[in-house]
Amino acid sequence: MSESSSSSSSPTEEIVRLIKRLSAYVTFKMSTIFSTSIRNLDSRSVGAIAGLAVAVIFTWRALRTTGEPPRRQPKRRMQPAEASQSNPASNPPDVSASHEDNGVQHVVDHFFQPVKPTLGQIVRQKLSEGRKVTCRLLGVILEESSPEELQKQATVRSSVLEVLLEITKYSDLYLMERVLDDESEAKVLQALETAGVFTSGGLVKDKVLFCSTEIGRTSFVRQLEPDWHIDTNPEISTQLARFIKYQLHVSAVKPERTAPNVFTSQSMEHFFGSA
Repeated sequence: MSESSSSSSSPTEEIVRLIKRLSAYVTFKMSTIFSTSIRNLDSRSVGAIAGLAVAVIFTWRALRTTGEPPRRQPKRRMQPAEASQSNPASNPPDVSASHEDNGVQHVVDHFFQPVKPTLGQIVRQKLSEGRKVTCRLLGVILEESSPEELQKQATVRSSVLEVLLEITKYSDLYLMERVLDDESEAKVLQALETAGVFTSGGLVKDKVLFCSTEIGRTSFVRQLEPDWHIDTNPEISTQLARFIKYQLHVSAVKPERTAPNVFTSQSMEHFFGSA
């Protein structure tokens, strides 16, 4: 019966029995080794083990002590008599440290000082990204203030030249004026060319328009539909306020009534901050 039962056992059960026997054998051998070694220990071995344990304990305590931050010693307060006897020259102020602090502060102030915008940036900001500008010549670009003066001469104002060239870089600029004859037109074109207005590439002679009446200049502006118009005639500024987005009225005296979209300045260069 036993043979039949053992023969009928599965391979898995045989493996389990083999593992149990092996573990029991290993346990028996390990216990025998440890029991024998403990019995064979003499006084020297026991002393060595005890010394090693003591050394480990003292080493651990030493490392723990060095790892702690040192305790601050309470400062002894000086008596008034001792303070009076102490030499003030023995503790000079730290002059080098103060100089270094001042130097660092100077570098920081110099590095973070506000950057002044360029004229081109100011012009672009003032125009509010306006892509087309129309401008009268008399009293704005030219020194002369009437068509009668243009029959004699035409002079470009040097103070407005830089602003004028900056406007041509960002916007499509048209200049216009009322004249009395063809000779006046020629004088104006010659003055602009001599001043270098046409050499910048942003303005050509075809964009300098002439008419014989003030109504003609108003018609020019309405046909071109600019974002900005610059003029000296308050009546024209009032008429165009409904049609033009922004206007600059150049006058030494501010009118009593102006539309919200009409700005007043004593000169074009003063309005753009280059005066």
